[in-house]
Amino acid sequence: MTVETPRAIRTFIDTTNEEDTEGFLAAFADDATLDDWGRVFHGTSGVASWNQTDNIGKHSRFDVVEVAEGAKPGEFVVTVDVTGEGYNGLGTMTFTVEGDLVKSLVIT
Repeated sequence: MTVETPRAIRTFIDTTNEEDTEGFLAAFADDATLDDWGRVFHGTSGVASWNQTDNIGKHSRFDVVEVAEGAKPGEFVVTVDVTGEGYNGLGTMTFTVEGDLVKSLVIT
């Protein structure tokens, strides 16, 4: 079931597509975690590292296919179509949001 996309996730998508690194990093909580197929990044510096090597640094673009509620409160499962100089294709991103910030992101 598609639901309204939370602001934190919209910011993640929009700042990636605009290649706005400062705005992208501001979308995450200071203690956020990002798990990209088992590679885990912690905090702002970890997210910044991943962003450079796997996201904006690869000129990634996301087209949202679907947003659904996850199993836990604040959890959303987002299916995206990714293009750029890195991974290309469909992917699933499971976000946990707190307020307007991404608390955790698991990419599978």
